[in-house]
Amino acid sequence: MTYNALQQAAAAIAYRTGRQSHDAAIVLGSGLSSFGASLNDAQAIPFSEIPGFPIPKVAGHGGTLYSAPVGDKTILILSGRVHLYEGWQLSDVVFGVRAAALTGVKTVLLTNASGGCGEGLEPGDLVVVTDHINFTGRNPLTGANDDRLGPRFPDMSTLYDSSLRSRIGQAMQEHGVTYKEGVYGWFLGPSYETPAEVQMARTLGTDLVGMSTVPEAIALRHMGVRVGAISLVTNLAAGISKQPLSHADVTETAAHAKETFTAVLTSLLPALVE
Repeated sequence: MTYNALQQAAAAIAYRTGRQSHDAAIVLGSGLSSFGASLNDAQAIPFSEIPGFPIPKVAGHGGTLYSAPVGDKTILILSGRVHLYEGWQLSDVVFGVRAAALTGVKTVLLTNASGGCGEGLEPGDLVVVTDHINFTGRNPLTGANDDRLGPRFPDMSTLYDSSLRSRIGQAMQEHGVTYKEGVYGWFLGPSYETPAEVQMARTLGTDLVGMSTVPEAIALRHMGVRVGAISLVTNLAAGISKQPLSHADVTETAAHAKETFTAVLTSLLPALVE
């Protein structure tokens, strides 16, 4: 990934949407790909028509970018994401959110599906991410630093913005959703975690385990973008659940929770672009 490639993608988004800048973005995780199309006056651009954009290969992830007005502001919706386990480079994994930031985006909300391992979590819960643990040992900032994107050693102590977490909590309350928060643990995948790995993660303070989000959050923080994240618990993690884990269960639970999740996201839109 080069800065020029990111600029070309950002320019293509501006040209195709007729909007020279955008104010916020949402990345949609498993089972939420239809949210962008539901927004009024949304313009759709397939990822394949944006230079440099990697195209998701995993079921439940879309492959379309939406641009939609929110009052007098605009928001980008990235329907689907790519994962490191698919064989992409980390620069590809974060390409979409970095390109969004170059369109002018100042706030990004990341969403994902996860396994719940924290106390009291159940399938269907929406959990606000307060921090993460990177169990992969991989970092999208490895290699030569481009100062046009951000500093060599960015601070990560306040990665998941507290004011945005508060606004997410308000949106949840509006729709009768119990506010829960937790620490997200990034595992490489694509195999699900073993019971021993989940026990290790719990011991270290992890409430959620999954295979995404963290590299995007790091790359966005590197660029000075405000970051928030909501995780949908689609299953209990291995060793907690007595049932074998499957991607079909993930997508099924996501489908059941989609209406509630969509309502929360819709309520959040004004807060994201303010």
